[in-house]
Amino acid sequence: MSQINAMYGFSQPYQSRGMGDLTSADFSKIIFTELSNQDPMSPNDTNALLQQISTLRSIQADTDLSDQLQSLVYQNQFTAGATLLGRRVSGVSDGNQRVQGTVRSVSNTPYGAVVSLDNGARVFLSQVDELLAPTP
Repeated sequence: MSQINAMYGFSQPYQSRGMGDLTSADFSKIIFTELSNQDPMSPNDTNALLQQISTLRSIQADTDLSDQLQSLVYQNQFTAGATLLGRRVSGVSDGNQRVQGTVRSVSNTPYGAVVSLDNGARVFLSQVDELLAPTP
């Protein structure tokens, strides 16, 4: 990575999450470096380079959007899980066992919301399949 930083004139290590961090100044440096390093007798196709960079930026933007949408889904699951606090539910536990109990807490994990039941079982919110009447 340091060779790339030196080649394109970045003074410090470039920690990036992808082409989405590329500024217009960085973009210009890349284009001018590419143009100044090409063989004048056999010039590169600048339009092809621009198209490739544009495609990479588009892919990065799609990836960023997907990540943001996934984060929104997890937030919505967490909110939905919070509405189950104190309610009796049934579902399939993370140990693949059918369980039921009263929801005591909700956790937000990288894999989605998880409800913890009063009997110690943990169930992904997506695996909760039944709301039960309170026990008398």
